[in-house]
Amino acid sequence: MLSVAVAHEARRIARCAVRALYAELALEPKPGLVSFRDNGSHTDMTAASLMNSLFALRHYFGHMARAGAQAQPFAVLQALGRQAEQRMCQATGGVNTHRGAVFALGLLCAAGGRLAAQGEAFTAPALRQCLLSGWGPDLHAHAQQAAQARARSNGQAAARRYGLRGAATEAAMGFPTLFEVTLPALQAALHAGCGARAARVQALFATMAVLDDTNTAHRGGWAGAQFVKKSAWAFLDAGGVMQTDWVLQARAMHADFVLRRLSPGGAADVLAAACWLHEMQQQPLEVARAVPAAVPAAVPAAVPAAVHIDPALA
Repeated sequence: MLSVAVAHEARRIARCAVRALYAELALEPKPGLVSFRDNGSHTDMTAASLMNSLFALRHYFGHMARAGAQAQPFAVLQALGRQAEQRMCQATGGVNTHRGAVFALGLLCAAGGRLAAQGEAFTAPALRQCLLSGWGPDLHAHAQQAAQARARSNGQAAARRYGLRGAATEAAMGFPTLFEVTLPALQAALHAGCGARAARVQALFATMAVLDDTNTAHRGGWAGAQFVKKSAWAFLDAGGVMQTDWVLQARAMHADFVLRRLSPGGAADVLAAACWLHEMQQQPLEVARAVPAAVPAAVPAAVPAAVHIDPALA
């Protein structure tokens, strides 16, 4: 039985996770990726299908936080993740919209729940240490199994083909890209006076520049994956979002990525996790309890009408 305080924290963890996924979807420009502006490089998913997926997953992150608070074994977390993937696929007609987030953000939510149960303050270093101390050996074993077993996804197949560091390996290492690149880039941009939109774009490009993104490798091969990294570095070297025309520059890159069918979905998942981490560290618990809805009121009015929510997934 969870204490009242831990139960409240589990709800806050889940609420911030949903808000983070929405923040990533709503962000624009982000090269090759789906936004409310267009479908990017994708022919199989839209903003509406991503919203369907987000709604289907809204309870999952709370389940993971509570499992973490109860110090459940890694096998239980895996089972919850598989169930969440099934719900996602039911909501999207079988399209993989958020599998990366189910894995990475789900694990982070579990670590957040465990941290709360231990009575520790939520900080990025404490969360990372909690993840590794709680499930580190299991994550290493999972990464080894993923490298040897039959690939479950296009991303796993690409990681094996090109010798890339996939999601399982990132998790086993305590998500180094997230904690050492993406979150610091987001925080530095905000500290420099950037608004949330610009700071998130800066963090996305910083992530694209270094991440072994198996999504781009699957779509564009080794050359495509390297093109994404070089393009991101070029944007950052030119000043990133400090350029007066950064929106036009990023949109031009978006058009180029669409022509090449490149979509850095792995980087988008890491950005969502960074948005979650930042809000978890900034948002007081009392404020979190006062927010009535899982999705911000800023959802464009045209989108909910296009989204069908199956009552069975509620």
